[in-house]
Amino acid sequence: MQRNPQLNELGEFLKARRAELSPSDVGLRGGQRRRVSGLRREEVALLAAISTEYYTRIEQGRLQASAPLLDEIAQVLRLNDDQRTYLFELAAKQSARPSTPDQRQRLDPQLQHLLDDLTTSPAFVIGRRTDILGWNQLAAALWTDFGTYPEPERVFVRLLFTEPWMRELYADWEEVTRLAIAQLRMESARYPGDQKLTALVHELSARDTQFRQRWTEHDVAARLRGTKKLCHTAVGDLTLDWDTLTCAVDPDQHMIVWTAPPGTPTHDGLRLLASWVADRKPTASGTVG
Repeated sequence: MQRNPQLNELGEFLKARRAELSPSDVGLRGGQRRRVSGLRREEVALLAAISTEYYTRIEQGRLQASAPLLDEIAQVLRLNDDQRTYLFELAAKQSARPSTPDQRQRLDPQLQHLLDDLTTSPAFVIGRRTDILGWNQLAAALWTDFGTYPEPERVFVRLLFTEPWMRELYADWEEVTRLAIAQLRMESARYPGDQKLTALVHELSARDTQFRQRWTEHDVAARLRGTKKLCHTAVGDLTLDWDTLTCAVDPDQHMIVWTAPPGTPTHDGLRLLASWVADRKPTASGTVG
């Protein structure tokens, strides 16, 4: 009997989270010397007031836990808000979306209008699996002309690990990749049967040991906002704030907009880059057809 991929991932996620805790973290004595770090299944079961066998079946993907029990387990494992959201997304009894998204995503026209109107802030739109669906001219100047890449390769997390210029561009590349993988893992809960995502993970795992290790850590993070440091060859060091706008028509499309406070060197750098882009008078908009 084939097991539910969502429940399998839920079990792996729980296993990864309990491996991060020590008995003292949850108010237990360490007891005898341990061969591996982390909590044992029986300790999680004890704190959640269930049998070890019952918890084991949950972690092995053979049993779907109730919402109250998941809430109890989340408290035992000290899950943060993003981790808790991910847990309940995986455990949802009915998904509002298909398990495998077969239909190709197309950039929402309204998002394209927004991209075209943003002339002093770089922005791009990513979809499922961080596919780059659209971008403005300033984003092309800051990163690259994404249109030069074949559509299957136009994937942000893929470019992070396969393109040397990405490693040079991001001053905090290690942190950027860690967050990108955690966000991809978070969104993967919506489509546990996504064959394209599975193929992407297999490709990057084979190419990069760091990706493989971080993917197996099952860390998750929501795509919200933050700050990144870039080293641009034309305008120098930039410290950019980024924020996420989610498409109302297709919640799997996210516009990432990058800004800097007025009067800062980064703000001046963006204005310089925007002036350079305007002087070039581009004739084509960065978008996926």
